[in-house]
Amino acid sequence: MSKNEKITASSGRDESKTIDFGAPNSFGAHLFRVMIPVSRNESVVIVEDYGYRGEEGGVPREEQRALIKCPVWSAIAESARREFNERLKAVNIRVGRWHTGMNLVDRLLGKELCVLAWAAETAKDEQLPVICSKWAALRPEERWWLFSMTVAEAGLPEDTERGWRRALFYALSDGQKQVPGRKRISRPKQETLFDSLLFKDLK
Repeated sequence: MSKNEKITASSGRDESKTIDFGAPNSFGAHLFRVMIPVSRNESVVIVEDYGYRGEEGGVPREEQRALIKCPVWSAIAESARREFNERLKAVNIRVGRWHTGMNLVDRLLGKELCVLAWAAETAKDEQLPVICSKWAALRPEERWWLFSMTVAEAGLPEDTERGWRRALFYALSDGQKQVPGRKRISRPKQETLFDSLLFKDLK
């Protein structure tokens, strides 16, 4: 199954019934919410909503994943929008745009957004373009893996200096922005952890 087909199948939904960035228009779906405030003095809040899976077996109804200052959000939002819409178009799902208030995001795309937000949350202005470029160069399954490793020990807003959360910042902020027009060299497709039945629950 391709990365785009996984988005379509992630909630078993009708492709035509989506909201914002591929989120299913059905009650109880597992998705992410991005709350964008009116005031630039407030933070953008990213929340993972477990839907029906919440409040069962010790799983909370929802968890905040990140609090992002508006200037940082402004620097990364376009990279996320462009990447997500390209993949939504590929499976004939309506594209989205960020707007003030609540934005709903497909659960797989939401995981990828968290990786970008976590890497950028403490970055300096000059580091943000590098982070966006290096995040965009990652494959979706690589972002899902990074999310799973990070969320296990440092997935809450206050965990900015912990373990994998801090490692994401160093890994994605180190280097230079990709040169415009320079194509990334294609790598052969390989089986990933996410293709294994042992890791099917991480998808």
